[in-house]
Amino acid sequence: MKHFDVIIIGAGTAGLSARKEVAKKTQNYLIVDRGPLGTTCARVGCMPSKVLIQVANDIHQNKKLISMGLVSVENSSTNIKDVMIHVRALRDRFVSSVLSGKDNWNDKFISGEATFINSNTLEINGETFRADKVIVATGSSPLIPKEWLDYKKFFLDTDSLFELETLPEKMLVVGLGAIGFEMGQALSRLGVKVIGVNKSPSLGGLSDPELQEYVALHLNREFKIFQSDVKFVGSSEESQVSAEIEGIIHKFDKVLVCVGRKPNIANLQLEKAGAVLDEKGIPEFSSTNLSLKKLPHIFIAGDANAYRPILHEASDEGKIAGYNAVHETQCFKRKVSLGITFSDPNIAMIGEKFSSLKKENVNFITGKVSFEGQGRAIVKLQEQGLLHVYIDKVSGKILGAELQAPSGEHIAHLLAWVISMDMTISEVLKLPFYHPVVEEGLRTALRDASKQMEHFEDELMNCDDSPIR
Repeated sequence: MKHFDVIIIGAGTAGLSARKEVAKKTQNYLIVDRGPLGTTCARVGCMPSKVLIQVANDIHQNKKLISMGLVSVENSSTNIKDVMIHVRALRDRFVSSVLSGKDNWNDKFISGEATFINSNTLEINGETFRADKVIVATGSSPLIPKEWLDYKKFFLDTDSLFELETLPEKMLVVGLGAIGFEMGQALSRLGVKVIGVNKSPSLGGLSDPELQEYVALHLNREFKIFQSDVKFVGSSEESQVSAEIEGIIHKFDKVLVCVGRKPNIANLQLEKAGAVLDEKGIPEFSSTNLSLKKLPHIFIAGDANAYRPILHEASDEGKIAGYNAVHETQCFKRKVSLGITFSDPNIAMIGEKFSSLKKENVNFITGKVSFEGQGRAIVKLQEQGLLHVYIDKVSGKILGAELQAPSGEHIAHLLAWVISMDMTISEVLKLPFYHPVVEEGLRTALRDASKQMEHFEDELMNCDDSPIR
């Protein structure tokens, strides 16, 4: 039986991050992955989706300029086949970049699927391996409800969408979280007739009711959306799939299913290792050191634990798991929560969401701003968006925010950084804001919050009468 200090199951973002940490202390490690390699982000997630979104948004912006008479209408048609070739070309470049360093650890890699025999023993491709420490970083896969499987030939997910040679004429998007919202809008802007369905009012992950209502109103101007269940009906042998939405039958060429992702852990047989599983079959673990409950030598990182299934979190978790696998186990402070939906305008949630503050009965106020009529938004022809910043009513500290805003990804990062530094609204207002920039909207929202505080502090700072430099 081969023995290793550490076995890492999964060579995605979390697994590769863990490998770097493990390799600092030992070369007696093994990585196993069933493939394909290249990380979810590079192959089927963050990167190809952003390429498609960028093309769709550029085309949409060009149409605005044409409608204003600023650009000639000649040669303005979209070649969808070339668009999809472009998406795959850049996707392949990103995947190649991820795999470029594999030669350095190829001798420590096995292609296959691992299953636990007991807490320290794994079976891989019919062979038995023993490890002092194990890191589970097996990622996740798109979820398709079992009751829909009869119609699966019509279904697309992000594992298959980018492989299309061309796009269908009419498509249903089920689930308008981050992925469904992004892809629905991009596909619509590329000329696909899209209908979107979402069970809840939470579009793009938003929990603030005012923002939910605002975003739904504006998204409906691009393609029709329903807050409803969907039921697939009729024969699955037809050329189109029939879907019942609010009592009306609609026909579609394809269905993009974006109802969530499930961790790839079912085949690991973690119960044989003695893992304590919750009702969804996910092992109980510590969010600060990533070790499994009652199994301190097994760690779970990235999408496999379903805690914060986002690339930068997977990278951090891989580093935590890798460090703890080769050192005495330590707890690590997690970074401020940051989620971005790359719609146009961007949607983002930073720190504490509105729903969690309400649930925890936090005493907070909300600073608000609209980007309709905001100078930079007008210039960018993106005059749409709201920003709500949540402030502790007593201390004045910024707790979190939800937004839809032009270039909102940048405001989101600024907010994540100041929340990380426990800054108050008065402290942030003392920082410089240039003109004209979208970030001025953040200052307006914070000024709005200041007016609601019992003690208002002027944003200008006093100093001594020393010479100006």
